[in-house]
Amino acid sequence: MTPWNRPVYWLLLVLVMLFPLLTSCATETQPAEKSNDHIEQQEKLNTEKEENQLKKTKDASKEAEVVKAIVTNVVDGDTIDIQINGKEERVRLLLVDTPETVHPNKPVQPFGPEASHFAKQKLDNKEVRIEYDGPKRDKYDRLLAYVWVDGENFNQQLLEKGLARYAYVYNPPYTHADSMQEAESRAQQQEKGVWSIDGYVTEDGFLEEAPINEEPASTDDKGNLPYDPYGSDRDCSDFSSQEEAQAFYEAAGGPKEDPHRLDGNDNDGIVCESL
Repeated sequence: MTPWNRPVYWLLLVLVMLFPLLTSCATETQPAEKSNDHIEQQEKLNTEKEENQLKKTKDASKEAEVVKAIVTNVVDGDTIDIQINGKEERVRLLLVDTPETVHPNKPVQPFGPEASHFAKQKLDNKEVRIEYDGPKRDKYDRLLAYVWVDGENFNQQLLEKGLARYAYVYNPPYTHADSMQEAESRAQQQEKGVWSIDGYVTEDGFLEEAPINEEPASTDDKGNLPYDPYGSDRDCSDFSSQEEAQAFYEAAGGPKEDPHRLDGNDNDGIVCESL
């Protein structure tokens, strides 16, 4: 080996010896990078798991609390007294507002008596289920609840019949908000009860001086009724024929319900048979 190329030989020899070591280091860095990715992915999964668990906890805390009670008194359409857990409590029905009948500073409002009558018919002395949804009491220390009777949400029934407006949404979301708003919309579209008077229902309640048309409506068009089925109380003498009374009775909920007591005592589903 000539003297001039001896350094080159040693340099090549060193490189050959170092090559396995260099490739080994490069290989070892790859698992480290993969390990870091795995850690980040695991941390993300843990965060998602914690968020889901927190959501479940919140949902669980929102689960309905339902208790049995006996209705001892109907104050008006949206307020009742109950016997619950051995004591008397006053209940303000959630998410509904009926026209006034017993307010100390307001006159009796249109469809207030009808709402009260319906509440007495459905609830008085009945066993009901009280469902809380949010804060249990209002500033007057009344219980706030849905009232279930015979498997049905009475609050929603008031809206369905046009005897109340959807109101007092203070602590959303509410469990039955969607179905109750839909019930109100159906009543409004069909102009039932409070919706039969233009401008009577407002965002703040009901107009205190709203005209009520007590005159029989025209019956020229087939299917029209002489009176509002959810309006003032009627008896057989208000109708010109049994067929007219029967149509009115069925529109008011008969034979399942008979708020005007047209069916008498036989409950055979045929009303005003003497006409």
